[in-house]
Amino acid sequence: MGRYVLGIDQSTQGTKALLFDEEGALFCRSDLPHRQIVDERGWVEHDLEEIYANTVQTVKDVVKKAGIDKGDIAVLGISNQRETAACWEKETGKPVYNAVVWQCARGASICEEIEKQGYARMIKERTGLQLSPYFSAAKLSWIFRNVEGVKEKAAEGKIACGTIDSFLVHRLTGGKHFKTDYSNASRTQLFHIRELKWDQEILDIFGIDPSCMAQVTDSNGYYGETDFDGFLDRPIPIRGVLGDSHGALFGQGCLKEGMVKATYGTGSSIMMNTGEKPVFTDLGVVTSLAWSMDGKVNYVLEGNINYTGAVITWLKDDVKLIASAAETEALARQAAEGDKTYLVPAFSGLGAPYWDSRATAAISGITRTTGKAEIVRAALDCIAYQITDIVKAMEEASGIAMEELRVDGGPTRNGYLMQFQSDMLGIPVRIPEAEELSGIGAAYAAGIAAGILDEKVFEKMGRTSYNSKIEGYVREQRYAGWKEAVKMVMTK
Repeated sequence: MGRYVLGIDQSTQGTKALLFDEEGALFCRSDLPHRQIVDERGWVEHDLEEIYANTVQTVKDVVKKAGIDKGDIAVLGISNQRETAACWEKETGKPVYNAVVWQCARGASICEEIEKQGYARMIKERTGLQLSPYFSAAKLSWIFRNVEGVKEKAAEGKIACGTIDSFLVHRLTGGKHFKTDYSNASRTQLFHIRELKWDQEILDIFGIDPSCMAQVTDSNGYYGETDFDGFLDRPIPIRGVLGDSHGALFGQGCLKEGMVKATYGTGSSIMMNTGEKPVFTDLGVVTSLAWSMDGKVNYVLEGNINYTGAVITWLKDDVKLIASAAETEALARQAAEGDKTYLVPAFSGLGAPYWDSRATAAISGITRTTGKAEIVRAALDCIAYQITDIVKAMEEASGIAMEELRVDGGPTRNGYLMQFQSDMLGIPVRIPEAEELSGIGAAYAAGIAAGILDEKVFEKMGRTSYNSKIEGYVREQRYAGWKEAVKMVMTK
């Protein structure tokens, strides 16, 4: 039997194949980007066929790059960009429309319509989620309303819809398995997180036929087998599926109540493990499932931010202030200490804890001496400020004072940003030596399920720490300035 664990991390920007050895160490990786399809309205889509082709190709590439016998791969785990909505034909696996990406707010009018009908409170009480176009439900509803033939085919039981994991599982298993895990289901805004099932009434409200929804399975359950379109000589089981942020929570070893992690990606997800009982709050953070392992469910409080790493992409690609993300750290350190420029990156509205889909971005506090370095620093600072917003809401909602923040994702390599994050929170920020925590989490779940790994693998992970270096009154002044800047862009 093979002893390598394969992880697929299908993220917003691209797809990664990750090979882990029997000690849980990352042995090799391969990446492929996919197109970001953005129109003049700011609507964001991905080509599902491109994503699937890249998934298969990255596996071929990583095996070749690693130089291993492909027969030594034992098991597969999948992590995926969450909330992004996919819709395809059950029989052929062919998409009926591009994936509608989590960043896309095209469902705003649908949510406003549902709110006027008086369903917002009920939806939050059952799903744990604030009624918002951020989640999958409004995106799927938009497809049902606007893509010709979908509603009719759905009524005939011919349409499958859900999150990217369920699309990949369906295609990778040749249509034999249509499944999703509890973490992804809990982010659709269609799943009753206490009764642990799809909510018939909410599906009706959004106009989605219940026959379209996947079977919900343990995050370390059995999702069928795949040979990646004949690439492998024998199929391997899929034994781990987790939404990317849940995968990062698991990969960080945040298995106990009160442990918190923040994933810095295109957007960011901050999660607090609240144990086996959900914590509900009106403070702007939402309640979701962490995962279900071996039939045992854990819950989380979570806050989602639309633009964190994407702010750096905006600086580079749109306003062309920088040539690469690597420049931002040095520029931020060059900025004038007393400059009070704030950037609020509400390019497609504000997520947690504000939930204002009509807010627009703004730069404030500019003076004659504000230049490129100060604007770049404000862009980095806004990432830390947004995460601080969510951490404060979580502490208040749960009654748990955070002792540390575990972080992951590409922007954590920016020393300025990590120090500023610790300064704003007043607690240590801890970064694992390993990268790709989302993929690690899903792969570890699969490896443990297959008996290749055990939970001791989390103890082997080395970490770097940043500790706060500023006085409390300085922290309060800077954070107060941020709150004022946010107020300027709010529409409600």
